[in-house]
Amino acid sequence: QLQLVESGGGLVQPGRSLRLSCVVSGLSLDSYAIGWFRQAPGKGREGVSCLNSNGVSRKYADSVKGRFTISRDNAKNTVYLQMNSLKPEDTAVYYCAATQVSCSDGFPFYEYDYWGQGTQVTVSS
Repeated sequence: QLQLVESGGGLVQPGRSLRLSCVVSGLSLDSYAIGWFRQAPGKGREGVSCLNSNGVSRKYADSVKGRFTISRDNAKNTVYLQMNSLKPEDTAVYYCAATQVSCSDGFPFYEYDYWGQGTQVTVSS
């Protein structure tokens, strides 16, 4: 059964870190790029980062560049999003998604075939 399950969200103070996990089942990370998206209340879905199926090529939104890092562990079928120096504007529900095409600029969400259920990240003092 194909499934993406996010975890690791929570409430954190500004400047602190969180690591999100996306456990993937039913598909191979060597065949799919995995993207992270987020949606804040009242706003549209925003692409945050993407890791290509080669496990090397990465893309980041300008808003998170230098603070967030995407990586994966093939043995655990898991993709991570390490989020450092968190800001209140990072507050959102974070989703991971899978696509068979390479990561594209602008993270067009329509390219992604499979989505997780999301995990809430709240950055607040």
